[in-house]
Amino acid sequence: VICFETHATSMDNEAGIASGHADAPLSPVGERQAAELAVRYPDIREVWCSDLQRSYRTAEIAFGSRSDVIIHRDARLREVDFGAMTRSASQQIETNRGQYIATPYPDGESYLDVCRRVAAFLHDTPAAELLVGHRAIWYALEHLLKGRDLTQVVTAHWRWQPGWRYQGASRADTDRALFS
Repeated sequence: VICFETHATSMDNEAGIASGHADAPLSPVGERQAAELAVRYPDIREVWCSDLQRSYRTAEIAFGSRSDVIIHRDARLREVDFGAMTRSASQQIETNRGQYIATPYPDGESYLDVCRRVAAFLHDTPAAELLVGHRAIWYALEHLLKGRDLTQVVTAHWRWQPGWRYQGASRADTDRALFS
């Protein structure tokens, strides 16, 4: 079983800016949300998050006071690289997201590239319990572990919820996605 949570609200989220690989800090609202995350996972022992502060700070605020929890940072769990569109208006990204399934954002990467990163992470880290990441990581998990069509996942209306569980995905599934 792998559980996934999005990072808490960042300053860029509140400003309507698409951060991508820009390292946006959490907002005060996000810091409160991060503290609430620990309640949902009282038995967690390892957390994997991206190396962008909105992700790792979410994990640190939620679990950093617990000596029995190890927090790992991994760049493969980063948001999609919007390249030249980094820090543009979120609405602009939302409107054009479907154009970048296999074609990279200008000077950035595609959602298929993100899937490859996440597949490599899952291949190397089969015992990951909780991932704290970004929306593009959710797209990849839905595609890789649930077999959902990537275009449909990326272009569907996004709706936040308090975590997602992925059960029964095999290493062969992620290997097939990684090496095909």
